[in-house]
Amino acid sequence: MTTYKDAGVDAALKAELLKSLSGRVQAGRPEVIGGLGGFGGLFRAPTGKEMVLVATTDGVGTKTELARMLDRYEVVGTDVVHQSVNDALAAGAEPLFFLDYFASGVLSPDIFTRVVDAVAAACAANGCALLGGETAEMPGVFAPGAFDIVGFLVGAAEREALLDPAAVRDGDALVGLPSTGLHTNGYSLARLVVSRLAENEGRSMVDALRAPRPLLGGTLGDALLQTHRSYLADVRALRAATEVKAMAHLTGGGWEGNLPRALPAGMGAQVDRGAWTVPPLFRFLAEAGRIADEELWDTWNMGIGMVAVVSDPAAAVRAVPGAVRLGSVERLRAGAARRVRFA
Repeated sequence: MTTYKDAGVDAALKAELLKSLSGRVQAGRPEVIGGLGGFGGLFRAPTGKEMVLVATTDGVGTKTELARMLDRYEVVGTDVVHQSVNDALAAGAEPLFFLDYFASGVLSPDIFTRVVDAVAAACAANGCALLGGETAEMPGVFAPGAFDIVGFLVGAAEREALLDPAAVRDGDALVGLPSTGLHTNGYSLARLVVSRLAENEGRSMVDALRAPRPLLGGTLGDALLQTHRSYLADVRALRAATEVKAMAHLTGGGWEGNLPRALPAGMGAQVDRGAWTVPPLFRFLAEAGRIADEELWDTWNMGIGMVAVVSDPAAAVRAVPGAVRLGSVERLRAGAARRVRFA
C-alpha cells in the first residue's frame, strides 16, 4: 500500500512537533481565546477609542540559506517577527498577534523546533501573541536542508495615532535609528559576493564565512547573521518625546525604495550621509563585490534601519540612544528622477 509518507510527507511527525510546541504558542496576551487545533486562532478585538487594525506580512528571504550553512536557525526565527513588528510600527500600530508559516522539503524536527522556538521568544519579547501557524512539508519543491519562514502580524492603533505621510511638511526633520547589519534584505547580493570571495580565496563558502576578517572585528558569517533589530522600544520612546508624523522601515529596495513611502507626493528627502558612519560590513561587501555606490544604497540600509519624520529632532535624538539627525524633507526639485537626495 502506498502512503503519504512514501511520498515524503510525515504527517505523524508534523502532528507530534506541533503538539510539543503547544505550550509556547498562543502565550503572551490575555486577549487570546481558546487553544490550538481549530482552523483559526481567536483573539478578542481591541476596545476603547476607535481602533484600526494593521496587518503585515514578510519573510527573511535568502538569509535562511546562510542560517542553514552556519547552523544558526534561531536568527531567522527572531528576524521574521522583528521584520513584521517594525512594519506595523511604521504605520503607527503596536503588535497584537503573529502567525508563522514554515515550509521545507523534508521536515527536520531540530530545525523546525529551533526556528519556531525563536519565533515564540521574539513574540514574547515584543508583547505579541503567537496565535498559530502553518507547517508545510513539500518534497521535491525545496532542496535538501532548505526551508522558508514567513510571518503574518496584526497590530492595532487608535485612528488618531496612525502615522500618515500626508501630515509631513517641507522642512520637517529626519531622524535615523541604527540597524544591526543587513537585517533581512539584500542577501542574494551578499551571498553572490561571498561566493565570489570564496572562489578567489580558494575556499568553500562556509570557510569564507567562518574566516576572521580584521575589518569586521570577527567573521563575515557573524556579521551577516546579526539579528534584524526590533524598534518597538525605540519608537515608543520617540513618540513619547516628540510628534512623529511618519516612519519608513528601510527594507528591500534600500533608501530610494522605502523612504519616499513616508513622504507625500511632491516631496523628497535630503539626507546627509556624513551624519553617521556606515558600518564596516557594508564597506567590506562593497569592496569585495566591487558594488557601485548607487547599487549599495538601493539594496541595503547602510546602517540605518528606520527613519522617522519628526517635529523636534533634538528631543528625538535625546530619547533614543544612537539616533541621529539625518536631514530634512524638501520639495521635490523639478525634473528630479529620484526622491532621496544625498548630500
